[in-house]
Amino acid sequence: MLKHQLIHPRINEILGRGGHHSKILIADGNYPASTKKGPHAEIVCLNLSPGLVTVEQSLRAILSAVTIDSVNTMGIPSDDPYAAKGEPEVWSIFRKTLNEAGLKLELVPISKWDFYKQVESDDHILTIQTGDQSLWANVLLTMGCRIS
Repeated sequence: MLKHQLIHPRINEILGRGGHHSKILIADGNYPASTKKGPHAEIVCLNLSPGLVTVEQSLRAILSAVTIDSVNTMGIPSDDPYAAKGEPEVWSIFRKTLNEAGLKLELVPISKWDFYKQVESDDHILTIQTGDQSLWANVLLTMGCRIS
């Protein structure tokens, strides 16, 4: 029986094949998952219904299962209408989740087009497509090394 919170067999299988520098995208319901992905990435759809499953729920499960070195979110371009609204509320939820997992990692925004380039890299192994309706809720995780 698994001890961590991640029990999805396919996601566990993909993560088990990953290693240091492998990238995991947890995408909101608006992300173009079928076209913005790396050449080796697999997509696991958890978008059951609008709002289900959320990026935060998926993030919590992933953090219980693998070591993470960095966490990025898609930055909002200054000319985007949403930029005037300030930082998306969901980012504070992600920070709280990272803190609750005992991680001292910063949530670092990457400009939208650089974010897509990072996702399209050879290191991208997994996209988890959620039904999250929060705006700008995409999270890109970089796997670290297992210490023990």
